[in-house]
Amino acid sequence: MKLLFSITLVLVLVTGSYSWPSLRGIFSHIMGSKAKHTHQQETNEVVKMENWVKPPFCNELDCPKYQRLASKEGYEIRKYAKSGWVSTNMLDMSYGQSSYKMFRKLFNYIQRGNVAAAKIPMTAPVTMRIIPGQGPACEQNFTMSFFVAGDFSAAPKPNATDVFLNQTPEVVAYVRQFDGYAMSFSTWRTQALALAKAINDSSLYHQNFYYTAGYNSPFQIVNRHNEVWFIKK
Repeated sequence: MKLLFSITLVLVLVTGSYSWPSLRGIFSHIMGSKAKHTHQQETNEVVKMENWVKPPFCNELDCPKYQRLASKEGYEIRKYAKSGWVSTNMLDMSYGQSSYKMFRKLFNYIQRGNVAAAKIPMTAPVTMRIIPGQGPACEQNFTMSFFVAGDFSAAPKPNATDVFLNQTPEVVAYVRQFDGYAMSFSTWRTQALALAKAINDSSLYHQNFYYTAGYNSPFQIVNRHNEVWFIKK
């Protein structure tokens, strides 16, 4: 089993809100082997769903299937197939602290915290849906998810009442890719603003929420891959 990455535990390391020994215990499970990664080359070639090949940035983990509809300056347009996820959500003002808490809940699910007591392989990416609060001192609505590979109907139910299985329909997403460490919420916000600027037409996508997606272990130094998703109306 290869458990190679998280999207947000890096943020917790920066905040210093949690002790390193507790984080190290999680990382020791995640780091099954050194991740292999190759950046996806920009291209105008349309990739059809039936010809889809798992991209290198999935690091040999299972990840959701998509069709690349177009590559634009600063982003690409993807059509994602119907997919299954295990999720948890939280209202909080802190992206870093809520990320840590939600990751622990989902990690516990794949570490036998389910009705089948099954140990489930990690997948990619770890996504976070963000619904911004109504004002600067308001709680944000966060939903973190792990992709469910294989037959969704066979996925064991979570033991925790605040962890749930769900499916998303086929969707079209505007995707901005970037490398490096996304070590603060300001990094995600900067990339989301860059995506909005590149699209240059806010009527095309839902504005009341967006997604972040991370593919790498915090110990992977180079060839990191992160994404911001806007969902097409």
